[in-house]
Amino acid sequence: MSDAAQRQQSVLAGKNVLVFGATSGIGLEAALQAKDAGAHVIVVGRTAASAEQAAAHHGFAGWRAADVTDPNALQLAVQDIPTIDHLVLLAGTFVSGKVRDTNVDYLRQAFDERIWAAVHVIRALGDRLSSDGSITFISGSLADRPNAYGTAILAAASAAMEAFARGLALELAPIRVNTLSPGPIDTPILHKALGNARDSVVDRLKQTLPLRRLGTSDEAGAGVVFLMSNGFMNGATLNVDGGARLV
Repeated sequence: MSDAAQRQQSVLAGKNVLVFGATSGIGLEAALQAKDAGAHVIVVGRTAASAEQAAAHHGFAGWRAADVTDPNALQLAVQDIPTIDHLVLLAGTFVSGKVRDTNVDYLRQAFDERIWAAVHVIRALGDRLSSDGSITFISGSLADRPNAYGTAILAAASAAMEAFARGLALELAPIRVNTLSPGPIDTPILHKALGNARDSVVDRLKQTLPLRRLGTSDEAGAGVVFLMSNGFMNGATLNVDGGARLV
């Protein structure tokens, strides 16, 4: 094991980590890597079946189920957890639609699943969040590189998460608050968002991305674990996008 891996393991060993959006993709990888580093990980999924299955299959310390747009469900999900050292909020769907054509209630989900979900979870946990711990949000490369394909609201929500993290880093100090900004990562949410057009879109992306490939969930998950374990990362946005924001 490398010196960096050993330091990471020593920092997270025995810590209580709560990961929302941990039943697949980046969230699952982040939860697995935190567990491998010795943390006690509780995973939260949208449904009880998916969360329980993930916990049982991977040996997590516990599981909860909650719709992150439901404040009461979030309150119930965390009410019996004594302390949390690291809170990771990675839940959120790919909300897309043109502003002039799409139902506003649907578009509003982009903020409900991100900003307001974070507000409700943090309020529900209160002082059970360790003062020497951390909170990690997720944004996305759309915050830097919006496009014309119905993602204006999602881009705005992503940028809002980064600004929210910077403000909270001051408001909640000394709790650290950071944001992971992944680029095109090969995850189930990408497959669902692209549908039948996935292969053609991915092929086009590979031609334009500097690394000529998509990122992997474990690469993005490692970014989350880095933000948890590095005690001097605060109010920062970590871009794990293979340079996608540059092109």
